[in-house]
Amino acid sequence: MSTPSDQVPPSPPPSPPPYEPTGPVAPNTDDKNIAMLTHLSGIIFSIIVPLIVWLVHKDRAEKSYLVTEAKEALNFQITVLIGYVICWVLAFVIIGAFLTPLLWLFNLVFCIIAAIRVSQTGSYRYPFALRLIA
Repeated sequence: MSTPSDQVPPSPPPSPPPYEPTGPVAPNTDDKNIAMLTHLSGIIFSIIVPLIVWLVHKDRAEKSYLVTEAKEALNFQITVLIGYVICWVLAFVIIGAFLTPLLWLFNLVFCIIAAIRVSQTGSYRYPFALRLIA
């Protein structure tokens, strides 16, 4: 028979693994710069650059920030492109000829605002954009 002094005390339970946040990772400087240029590129290249950035990075989990900003820029540029088509149709009734420069100015202003906001706060959501790519 064993005495209480002969018994080995049980080992303590293992400690839980250290806490690791699973939320979104803060964007690095390169990603913020690419996102800023993606928004600015809509002024000249319309949907081309946001589409390329989105297609290149959409399957990479570590680039989720860049994918989100590229989708936002792409959705806005698709909306502007639809606006240009409407202006072209309305040009036959003369009013489209007056709306086209206004649409170009609208695109210019919002692309610049988006680029500034992305460089400062890291994110921007256009107020007037169809969310076609989710």
